[in-house]
Amino acid sequence: MEGLDACSQDSTDKMLRMNARADQLLDEALSLEADERSVLAFALLNSLDGDEEAAAAKAWQAEILRRKQDLRSGATIAVPWAEARARLAAL
Repeated sequence: MEGLDACSQDSTDKMLRMNARADQLLDEALSLEADERSVLAFALLNSLDGDEEAAAAKAWQAEILRRKQDLRSGATIAVPWAEARARLAAL
């Protein structure tokens, strides 16, 4: 029985160290600027996805970056949500 207790204690110690490291990483991540946190969150979520989901997520990331560049360059002009909703309703 003593072996099980030692194994359990080792697991508990490991979890506490992991939680402390996760807490430290979270504190560091929360100190980042919003856009940096967004990139970090995206990368972390991608690391959990399978190959097919990762490919789709990568394609969406490219699309989001393209749209962002289009907005910044003036190639695309944003419209208020009420106007966009009205246009969609008219389709």
